[in-house]
Amino acid sequence: MTASSSSRVAVIGAGIVGLAAALEIQRSGHHVILIEPDEPGGRQSASYGNGCWLNPGAILPISLPGLWRKVPGFLLDPTGPFVIRWRDLPGLAGWLLDFVLAGRNWRLVEACARTRFELCRSAVDEHIALAQEAGVPELIRREGVMYVYLDRSEFLAEERVWRMRREFGVAFSEVGEAELRAMQPELAARYRFGARLDGGAYVVDPGAYCRALAELVVRRGGERVIARASSFEFAAGQLQAVRTETGPVACDQAVIAAGIGSAALARQAGDRVPLISERGYNVVIPEPGFDIPCGLMPSDGLMGVVATRQGLRLAGQVELASVSAPPNWRRTEILQGFAGKMFPQLKIDETRVDRWMGHRPSTPDGLPCIGVSSGSADVFHCFGHSHTGLIQAPTSGRLVAALVDGRAPPLDPAPFSAGRFG
Repeated sequence: MTASSSSRVAVIGAGIVGLAAALEIQRSGHHVILIEPDEPGGRQSASYGNGCWLNPGAILPISLPGLWRKVPGFLLDPTGPFVIRWRDLPGLAGWLLDFVLAGRNWRLVEACARTRFELCRSAVDEHIALAQEAGVPELIRREGVMYVYLDRSEFLAEERVWRMRREFGVAFSEVGEAELRAMQPELAARYRFGARLDGGAYVVDPGAYCRALAELVVRRGGERVIARASSFEFAAGQLQAVRTETGPVACDQAVIAAGIGSAALARQAGDRVPLISERGYNVVIPEPGFDIPCGLMPSDGLMGVVATRQGLRLAGQVELASVSAPPNWRRTEILQGFAGKMFPQLKIDETRVDRWMGHRPSTPDGLPCIGVSSGSADVFHCFGHSHTGLIQAPTSGRLVAALVDGRAPPLDPAPFSAGRFG
């Protein structure tokens, strides 16, 4: 495919990553067919229930040196922020071993962080531009995002992480107790220090944002196919169609951006990617009675706390379990409990609290899969963004669009190749 030619490109998946890819592919002059069985950004989607943060400092993988010492605690403590279900451990053991090994030393972590930073560095500006194009600029608030600590010693204990952010050029400000009280008087007195990512932002309604981007794809001449993709049709080595439950969708190229469903499609295209669900939970408390001037993340809870259109959202928790396992709604009770700890004056109407669980598609090494598949030059991967799909979506979309179009990519695609898994 050359930059001057045009083709029919099927984008499988209408979460934030698939939508960003679809729009970038359209910019290259291709006809886009968006294949998604449900509403773009609907409750079935990880993009619906994320923490809303647009954090340019989201560079660290979850796996860090010394994590292996904590694994027994993850199995034994059902209330911690990272939980592994015992009954699913046999099926997760291989992934978990690779996960621990990926963060076994700081050299590996820093290399991963540098690669992740390339996906994050310009994303806030790109999201603001996308929201403007889609006619929904009000859905993004650019007031920064802030980690809040019990005291400055907690911040200093993470000095290595913050030093990396500074070295990469991620601007942040230290916020002392008096300034923290002035910024968020409702915040519990136990929090006495903050670290604010000055260039950060957040989305006040991720579901509505996804719907607006999907509508923009259609307004620009794209098609929507409401169906679930299952496999591909090839003839003489060339892609002919994406097979769906409602029949084949003719196309010349395809991009797999189907979230947790991507692994099965990737196998059809010749790649075995160790993709699991890091099941995430959130609670939304309507009418909290106060605003939050920026996104917050407490050091003792490790969840994103934002003011959304629907109310105060607390999103986080990591639960490793099979995709088919029923939700453990106790996870949302833990989140709701932290809401009371953070904001002592918060009044909660239990009958109106909204609870959600979804599947964050995660690889063991903290990097997504973006690039051409092993089995076909016509099928491309763009999935596996784990906790950071929202911030990494615009650059991921530009990268895969360049590969689809045959242009020089905006960054080196090698670290994201599915071939790294063997």
